[in-house]
Amino acid sequence: MALTLLVAGLVVLIVLGAPIGIAMVVVPATYILFTGEIPLSAVPYQMYEAIAIQPLLAVPFFILTAELMNSGKMTERLLNLARELVGRLRGGLAQMNIVGSMMFAAMNGSAIADVAAIGSVMIPAMKKEGYPGPFAAAITAMGSTMGGILPPSILLVILASTMGISIGGVFAAGLLPGVLVGMVLMGMVYALAWKRGWGRYEVPFTFRALLRSIIGAWAALLIPVIIVGGIVTGTFTATEAGAVAAVVALLLGIIVYRTLTARVLAGALFRSVKITSSVFLIIAASGPLSWLLNRIGALKGLEQFLLQFAASPLLFGLVLVLFILVVGTLLEPVPCVVMLGPTLVSVCVAAGYHEIQAAIFMSIGFIMGSVSPPVGICYFTAAAIGGEKVDAVARAIVPFLAADIIVMFVVLLVPSVTLALPRLLGIINA
Repeated sequence: MALTLLVAGLVVLIVLGAPIGIAMVVVPATYILFTGEIPLSAVPYQMYEAIAIQPLLAVPFFILTAELMNSGKMTERLLNLARELVGRLRGGLAQMNIVGSMMFAAMNGSAIADVAAIGSVMIPAMKKEGYPGPFAAAITAMGSTMGGILPPSILLVILASTMGISIGGVFAAGLLPGVLVGMVLMGMVYALAWKRGWGRYEVPFTFRALLRSIIGAWAALLIPVIIVGGIVTGTFTATEAGAVAAVVALLLGIIVYRTLTARVLAGALFRSVKITSSVFLIIAASGPLSWLLNRIGALKGLEQFLLQFAASPLLFGLVLVLFILVVGTLLEPVPCVVMLGPTLVSVCVAAGYHEIQAAIFMSIGFIMGSVSPPVGICYFTAAAIGGEKVDAVARAIVPFLAADIIVMFVVLLVPSVTLALPRLLGIINA
């Protein structure tokens, strides 16, 4: 009964348009006021506990890095390189979009930053070349999901921090699945482009042009090497790697590319503070609700329900995917990770899967919430950039969700996809 009231209250507030951070605080506070079981002071205490995790300090730095890169005009250089690499395939602009998203994701780990940076350039360009507007917005939004999988994914940092899992381990484990998502999306775009007769980049390929684009982007490509290489090898903690990456992005924008003026820098800092505040408000707000769900036994009940399907890996994966998809239609990825991530990872471990494998599986599933109607912020952002109706973009996105779902099953059924690289690097032994 208590669970039903909590869920119903949360759904009602979301439907009425309440900000998700406010809704997740109001629901447990109201429950405590009416039942009187515990002091109301438990709400702010649990909010503090949710963010009092040292590795979360890395998140503001990754957000700042993304803003500095976008303000420093590095996105265009990455897209030029993507054009030389895949622009001559069928559906060249859409292929560029995906590969550009992949490279951008590997530098900042933020799906929403990916949509804003890549979408502002690629959606207008795709529409100009005759691609349907809803499709251009949809493929941009779907490409951004790689930002929740590829290191330095902010979502992975949050999940690993709340679970006490090695951040270097999940970063190494996320590389292959993130690339797989991109490859599946590219395959789907190729088939669609062939069917609809979409063109490609017609300028003949030359090694000189490729080399020129690599030289133009080489400095920006240092950022993922610093972040991922530093964390995986143990040279940096996640927080230190984020700080170093932000400094490198700042220096590149000022010294190498010379595009970061004082005014542009001030704008990047302002947006970074605004986004960081939103993220941490949601993390903090998730704390009391997660604690209350655990207190009333809801999370334990969920664990027992899911474990009854563990005998069949395929059925277990199907039930998990369906559950995550349903939750993703109501909540953004961050509250999903904070409230449900530890429980779902524990379920997978109890069913015989490695915790790092489970963490990647959950991250792929939860990031789909950012592109799933009706609350997906990335799909809303892509629609807004393209000036398209959200319902049209939603219809265009649905087929592409298959890419993430396919990779989720691959991750669950083929452990080496996530565990081979961490084992090779000596991060895990089992």
